[in-house]
Amino acid sequence: MSENCNHDCGSCSADCASRTEDFRAQANAHSNVKKVIGVISGKGGVGKSLVTSLLAVSARRRGYETAILDADITGPSIPKAFNVHEQLMGTDEGVIPAQTKTGVRLVSLNLLLENETDPVVWRGPIIAGTVKQFWTDVMWGDVDYMFVDMPPGTGDVPLTVFQSLPVDGVVLVTSPQELVGMIVKKAARMAEMMNVPVLGLVENMSGFQCDQCGKVHDIFGASHAEAVAKELNIPVCARLPINPKLAAACDKGMIELFDGDWLEGIVDAVCGTDK
Repeated sequence: MSENCNHDCGSCSADCASRTEDFRAQANAHSNVKKVIGVISGKGGVGKSLVTSLLAVSARRRGYETAILDADITGPSIPKAFNVHEQLMGTDEGVIPAQTKTGVRLVSLNLLLENETDPVVWRGPIIAGTVKQFWTDVMWGDVDYMFVDMPPGTGDVPLTVFQSLPVDGVVLVTSPQELVGMIVKKAARMAEMMNVPVLGLVENMSGFQCDQCGKVHDIFGASHAEAVAKELNIPVCARLPINPKLAAACDKGMIELFDGDWLEGIVDAVCGTDK
């Protein structure tokens, strides 16, 4: 235990002998979530929300009941990708999650705001508390796989998710830049500190294939995914190329109609191959 310890383990990620208390929050009585998978990076703008959306859709296509808990409180983009805009409703027993066209359950702060473009000017503890309430106050029902879209960094919200939710594993998202690889390692180390296994690495923006000549161009430089994965002792499970059609599907709220098998490797790592 550090001599500067304030005995508030809920706000600390240090792995010391005094951490004997279980901080996991009780799920809503109307929730039965079998697996919770975090999607993390440590760096913003690498495509965590895109990967989260594709994972939920892909698992749903395999016949699983899936859900997305949008923990990126100040930058929620999940609802737009699914064209879900109606405000969430609730009862005395809890909040009712939204449902996408194919049945993915979804909760995001943008579905609680009066206007989607209103900024969320909150301090860290309030944001972290809101994420916790998405677990305790929402009636998720029967869910096979819940995917948690994490905000950038290794601060309040990721710590709250790791400590308050029964996270079964995380998916790391990176992009080819060397700087991103360095920061992604921080997120991986955080998961390790919290005793949460890293299931695999997904490299987003992994080159662009010209539709005229077929040549693949490394727009963001050569890939460092293999080196990062080797250092962290995890597999590279998927590479997601720069694809204008995929970007357009997100912008139009049609992510559920995407056509591509880029993420099948990471879906196998998360869900197995039994369906």
